[in-house]
Amino acid sequence: MSVTERPLTDEALDTLFRQARTPQHWSDRPVTHETVRSLYDLLKLGPTSGNCSPARFVFLETPDSKTRLESALSPGNVEKCREAPLVVVVCHDPLFFEHLPRLNTEAGLRDWFAADVGLSEETAFRNGTLQGAYLIMAARALGLAAAPMSGFDAYAVEDSLLADTGWRANFLVALGYPAEQAPGPRAPRLAFDEACLTL
Repeated sequence: MSVTERPLTDEALDTLFRQARTPQHWSDRPVTHETVRSLYDLLKLGPTSGNCSPARFVFLETPDSKTRLESALSPGNVEKCREAPLVVVVCHDPLFFEHLPRLNTEAGLRDWFAADVGLSEETAFRNGTLQGAYLIMAARALGLAAAPMSGFDAYAVEDSLLADTGWRANFLVALGYPAEQAPGPRAPRLAFDEACLTL
């Protein structure tokens, strides 16, 4: 039986989905550099179209880096980012296709994307977002909690933190270990018949 044919245990499913919560408060336990490296080494294995791997990640852990972020945040996200041990700016590289010659053996793929700005931007955004979701799941798998956020000025973040990279900011994820507290009730989710079609 292959790995993909073996269901995860209930404990693993609880960790990744059923019992996981977006924390409201964080403990002061730091997220080590080794954990950050392990996090990336997991998330990078998630599939992207043509193995294009356009996501880029900026890990903000120092007070100075978080201060540079604050002016771009909506008011409701300032304290959330300030309190979190680590804030990740999930980005994508519009020039991701420059790496395709070593990521994908298909001939001419780099030139195909380079010649079509609309296609390359759509591909970078879609797959970069997908990799941001892998970040959240990898964090949970490593015992971290994740709080994704979209309340910020992307252009201000790019000017303040990404100017030398050319990367585009997509969304933020606060990461860390949650403060000890009983999780509140889960917010409602749509039922299968409301969100799904079987054709």
